Amino acid sequence: MHYRISSIFIAIICLFSFITPAVAQDVETVVDDETSKPVILYSGVPKKYEIGGIEVEGVPNYEDYVLIGLSGLAVGQVITVPGDEITQAIKRYWKHGLFSDVSVTAEKIVDNKVYLKIKLAQRPRISDIRYNGVKKSEREDLEAQLGMVRGGQVTPNLIDRAKTLIKRYFDGKGFKNAEVVIVQRDDPANENQVLVDVNIDKKEKIKVNEITIIGNEALSDKKLKRVMKKTNEKGKLANFFRTKKFIPEKYEEDKQLIIDKYNELGYRDAIFLADSVSPFDDKTVNVFMEIEEGQKYYVRNITWVGNTLYSADHLNFLLRMEKGDVYNQKLMNDRLFTDESAVGNLYYNNGYLFYNLDPVEVNIVGDSVDLEMRIYEGQQATINKVIINGNDRLYDHVVRRELRTRPGDLFNREELMRSMRELQQMGHFDPENIKPDIQPSPENGTVDIGYDLVSKANDQIEFSAGWGQTGVIGKLSLKFTNFSLKNLFNKENRRGILPQGDGQTLTISGQTNADYYQQYSISFFDPWFGGKRPNSFSVSAFYSLQTDVSSRYYNQAYMNSLMNSYYGGYYGGNYGYNNYENYYDPDKKMRMFGISAMFGKRLNWPDDYFTLSAELSYQRYMLKEWYYFPVTDGNCNNISLNLTLARNSTDNPIFPRNGSEFSLSAQLTPPYSMFDGINYGKYDLSDQNDVNKMHKWVEYHKWKFKSKTFTALSNAVKTPVIMTRVEYGFIGHYNKHKKSPFETFDVGGDGMTGYSSYATETIALRGYENSALTYGNNGRGYAYSRLGLELRYPLMLEPTTSIYVSGFVEAGNAWTNVNKFNPFDLKRSAGVGVRIFLPMIGMMGIDWAYGFDKINGSKEYSGSQLHFILGQEF
Repeated sequence: MHYRISSIFIAIICLFSFITPAVAQDVETVVDDETSKPVILYSGVPKKYEIGGIEVEGVPNYEDYVLIGLSGLAVGQVITVPGDEITQAIKRYWKHGLFSDVSVTAEKIVDNKVYLKIKLAQRPRISDIRYNGVKKSEREDLEAQLGMVRGGQVTPNLIDRAKTLIKRYFDGKGFKNAEVVIVQRDDPANENQVLVDVNIDKKEKIKVNEITIIGNEALSDKKLKRVMKKTNEKGKLANFFRTKKFIPEKYEEDKQLIIDKYNELGYRDAIFLADSVSPFDDKTVNVFMEIEEGQKYYVRNITWVGNTLYSADHLNFLLRMEKGDVYNQKLMNDRLFTDESAVGNLYYNNGYLFYNLDPVEVNIVGDSVDLEMRIYEGQQATINKVIINGNDRLYDHVVRRELRTRPGDLFNREELMRSMRELQQMGHFDPENIKPDIQPSPENGTVDIGYDLVSKANDQIEFSAGWGQTGVIGKLSLKFTNFSLKNLFNKENRRGILPQGDGQTLTISGQTNADYYQQYSISFFDPWFGGKRPNSFSVSAFYSLQTDVSSRYYNQAYMNSLMNSYYGGYYGGNYGYNNYENYYDPDKKMRMFGISAMFGKRLNWPDDYFTLSAELSYQRYMLKEWYYFPVTDGNCNNISLNLTLARNSTDNPIFPRNGSEFSLSAQLTPPYSMFDGINYGKYDLSDQNDVNKMHKWVEYHKWKFKSKTFTALSNAVKTPVIMTRVEYGFIGHYNKHKKSPFETFDVGGDGMTGYSSYATETIALRGYENSALTYGNNGRGYAYSRLGLELRYPLMLEPTTSIYVSGFVEAGNAWTNVNKFNPFDLKRSAGVGVRIFLPMIGMMGIDWAYGFDKINGSKEYSGSQLHFILGQEF
């Protein structure tokens, strides 16, 4: 027995002596031939080695140190072979998703150093992407969202992300069943590159077939369905202008709107017991909702806690909710936090930025609720820094002078919002992207306010050309809105060719067709004259020359009319008027020149939206054989003072959503006839000498009232806006025998092509031809009225382009005598239009309008009219 045990023991020892060297060899192999690679067997005992070198191959587009850095390995690092370090390095490469194959091998082992080689196979790059099954606009939207670009690498994560985003995009458009297949094909023309086909089948939009609501008693089905904004049944006349597509996210929002509506009516416990969406067919779904309304609650007691600055009576006055009122949670939140007169603004406008209010329901008895308004007032916050970001057009002080928030002042939310409005009105920044950055520091009671601005160029170059009876008509206008007069001769401070940075406006324009018409003007406007106060100053000058056709033109026109009447019906001929160019008469002309200076002041009462301006102007009319005015030969002078009281509280100069504009002006000339001792009633109006003497010094008093209001229909950026307009104008006289032939109103059309922009004032009325309402009055209207209602909707509001469409109704008229003014005798029209604002051109547009009334004794209605707009807004 002992012999057998000894034999077995000796045999085991011999076996281990045979096996152990083999295992050690697998782990510690040292190869004298450096061209042979060591073999690492994971069945052996791990051993630590120092990395003597790392080599990378397979990816020529990246630097080796970048690829080695991705592995987490480094020369000199001690690792275990086999061990976790190599495994983690491989995982890191797979995690980046840039490679289709990864391997790490030991090239050689020398003493205690191992030399590694990392072999990578790079994923292919995209040579082209093709979107199939979508419109151009949809393709552009997807390209901006997906991040798949030519030259980028294709990874599984990229493909999965693209599918998810595409599905989400079309879900938002109502295509709930959209299918997306992304196919990769090798590009035969480019090695290791692929063609990516994004195949999209949008299917049909999913719409709402029927909405079923049960459990509602306080509100009818019809009212609840109207509460929902984005989930509406198809085939219902009431939903004709509402979206009918079903979008789950919008449906959840609409459910919350229903709960909010119940809360508004006092039903604080209203909930959905159940709701479901089930397919009706391939294109529609049915929506089912079960509501538990609960009981209606009323306010019993309101207690204020923590208020030391303002009494409970004063806070109750702002809240305007008393015992017995319906517990309207929406109204309560508006009066606590949202409204301009909200309790929160009372604190915020007096520096209490760290203020907090928490309304708590402390007791509910039956149908009555006790409210406790818990206030934390905190300390007042002082403005520490005012930071302006994104301004690269104006000098910094030009921007800061418009701000109402200054370092050292107490924080005031109202002044913050007003500062933003002033920045919007400057026109040098995109009004849609002006954002405040409020950075409070409660520990020291200060706040930093930043204004993030996006600069936009608003200089305008207007060049237009057209063809009329007088030949080619060309116009060139240059408007520089960021001019700097003080740097005109200071080359060191110039920005570009012209001096810029002070926000002043320089306008130079010219219009001519060489022979018949020339007009030139220049003007300068400084909104902060002197730089210390918001007092505006402007100067301008103009010169114009108009010539006429000879009497031969009218004689020929008369003969052509006779020829038409005699022969036109028999031979189908048309003896039309000859072109003006053949009858140019330089002896018949009217020349005008004028200069003016204006000073304006911002007022503080009734509020600081008001301005008062005074403009002193002189114009001289030089006429020769000009038969369009009572004065045909001679010189007339016009000195006038124009006083204007105006208020502008609009929130955006291009597309206002809220606010109003109004102006009341009086333009007065000296009453010469009251003190010159001349009896103008004895003048012979058929004698040009008498007429010339009568109007050597033009006299009149001109009164105008203009008003616009803007009301947004929602708080969204792209919201419909209602614009209303009311305008009246009157020209009076000091002497009934000396009515001014100049400065009258020319009404009708696009408002851009009056007889003369300096001799008369053009008033637009769409739906009627230019000057149509004053044509029968020898082009002179002494009173006018214009009313309008317009619904606008923005299509694009970007720094480079703003586009909106509108539908409008208008009414207006003109009268030859103020005594004949009748505000109810108006010519009506309606139409649609579009406006495009480009910073370098200004406002452009086109309107189609239909005039519903007859004018000037015509037996036909004005009818369809097309109007083109350039450089102005109606």
